[in-house]
Amino acid sequence: MGGFWPVAEVLTYLAGSWRVERSVRDLASGDAGRFSGTTVFGPWDGEGLLHQESGTFTWQGVARPAERTLRFLPGTSPAAVEVRFTDGRFFHDLDLTSGHHVTDHPCAADLYRGEFTVLDDHHWRTVWRVGGPAKDLVLTTAYTRDTPDGSRGD
Repeated sequence: MGGFWPVAEVLTYLAGSWRVERSVRDLASGDAGRFSGTTVFGPWDGEGLLHQESGTFTWQGVARPAERTLRFLPGTSPAAVEVRFTDGRFFHDLDLTSGHHVTDHPCAADLYRGEFTVLDDHHWRTVWRVGGPAKDLVLTTAYTRDTPDGSRGD
């Protein structure tokens, strides 16, 4: 794997099940955590895909269940989507025409800056840098496609 892998149709690329491994680092305190689970991009009642993530988040030695749901809606081209929270609020844009995208999400006094990189047909990653008066975090997530034969796309 090297460089960026352009995506012509982002909803087609994302559809299916992905293994998720996320590291969370608090740069101010030095604390580190980990999320391990699955993200499924599946159909929903509207256009686009429903992103459902579930797994276990471990922080300061305590493991607990964690989940989130987002909507990925068609964007201005087949390689672009709008990512929205389940209540319909805009989260961020995503255009993978080049296989790489940087986007911002202001949230109250914090700024979330996301970097998306597609590595190949079975691997992509995100790095979110979160900064604000009370936050100084880096969240790095690796996605590996679950393949139809049940193996991982390793």
